[in-house]
Amino acid sequence: MNHPAEIKVHQYLASVQSGDATLSDEVIEQVTKDVRDALVRQFSKRDDKFRLRMSNIGRDYCQLWFDKNDPKAAIPFSTNFIINMMIGDIVEAVFKGLLVQSGVTFSNGERVTWDLEAGVSIDGTPDLIMGGKVDDVKSASPWSYENKFKDYTTLAEKDSFGYIAQLAGYSEAAKVQPGGWWVINKANGEFKYISAEGINVAQVAENTKVKIAKLAENKFEKCYEAEEETYRKKPTGNTILGKECQWCSYRYKCWPGLKEMPSLVSQAENKPFVSYVTIDEKYAV
Repeated sequence: MNHPAEIKVHQYLASVQSGDATLSDEVIEQVTKDVRDALVRQFSKRDDKFRLRMSNIGRDYCQLWFDKNDPKAAIPFSTNFIINMMIGDIVEAVFKGLLVQSGVTFSNGERVTWDLEAGVSIDGTPDLIMGGKVDDVKSASPWSYENKFKDYTTLAEKDSFGYIAQLAGYSEAAKVQPGGWWVINKANGEFKYISAEGINVAQVAENTKVKIAKLAENKFEKCYEAEEETYRKKPTGNTILGKECQWCSYRYKCWPGLKEMPSLVSQAENKPFVSYVTIDEKYAV
C-alpha cells in the first residue's frame, strides 16, 4: 500500500465483514445515481463526430487520423462492449462510494477545459481530486492489473490507451498536480494506487501540441513498423504486428493482407494467436 486512503478503505471493508460497519443511505443513493447516469450515457445515441477528448489525446497519431478520416474502417466492437463499459462504470461508482464511507476526503472532478495552441480546446471531467491532486479510477482485467498497472514506469512503457496523457491533461486543465490512478481488478475486487510521480506534464503537453498540428495537416503516417517474429530466439522469416498495433481497431485497414491465426511455429497444444503481416513461403500450405 502506498496511499493513506488505501488503508482507510481496507479498514472499512474489514469492519463491514466483521459486522461493525454498514453503507449509509446517502452513499447508496450517490452510487445508485452514478450508475444510473452511466446507464444513460452508455445506452444513449452516440455522437460519431470526431473531436479530441481527454480520453483519446494520448492515443497514437495513426489511430486518431483514422478516427477523424475513416472511422468506418474500424473493426466493430463485440456485442458485449457496452456491458464491459458498464462494468467499469459500476466499479468506479462503488469504489468512490467506498472512499466516501471510509472517511476519505476528496471532491468529484468538475468539467474542465485544456486550452492549447491554435485555438484548440479539449474538454473532460476528471474522476476525483484528492489532497490537491487529480486522480483517475480505472477498472482492469487481471492481466492489466498485474502487468500494465504494475507501477508508473511499466504503464509508461506500453500506454496504448493514453492514460498518462489523459491524467496530464486533467492536471493542466484543472490547475492541480497529477496524482495517479486507482486501479480495481474487475475479476476479484483487488485495488491499488499507482502514483504518477515522475510524469513530465510539460513534455506530455508538448507532444499533444505536435499531434494536434499533424492532425491539422491531415497526412497519414504509420506509427509502427512490422516486427520480426522469433521462435526460441531465432528469426522465423515471418513478420508480425507489435503489441500496440494488435489492439488497434484499424489494423486490417493499415496492414492489408494481415492474417490472424494460430502460431505457425509454436509447438504448444493450444497455440497462441498471432497477427502475421508477412508469412515466409516455407510456411505456405
